[in-house]
Amino acid sequence: MAGLSARKTRFGSKTAGTREGQEDPLGALGLVVNIVLLWNTLYMQDALDDLRAKGHAVLQEDIERLSPLTLQHINLRGTYHFTLPESVAQGNHRPLRRPSGEE
Repeated sequence: MAGLSARKTRFGSKTAGTREGQEDPLGALGLVVNIVLLWNTLYMQDALDDLRAKGHAVLQEDIERLSPLTLQHINLRGTYHFTLPESVAQGNHRPLRRPSGEE
């Protein structure tokens, strides 16, 4: 699965001319994959904490089936803006997204 994540977040060309020319993109790729995994892990924990706080049963066997190796919510081709809301700049997580009608 990690290989799939790495392929989807690939930088540069797999056929770059020299080994040295491939090292920088591979280093950047490793960094991006690790950032995505960390992001997913932090927000999965926030979602689990939110469910528990609302009185939902969160079973250990369900948690064991979760994986941070998902990319559907990551925009792999697009424009990125790195202006952070003040609360996030102060170290807080952004609020979880809610399905329509849910509070």
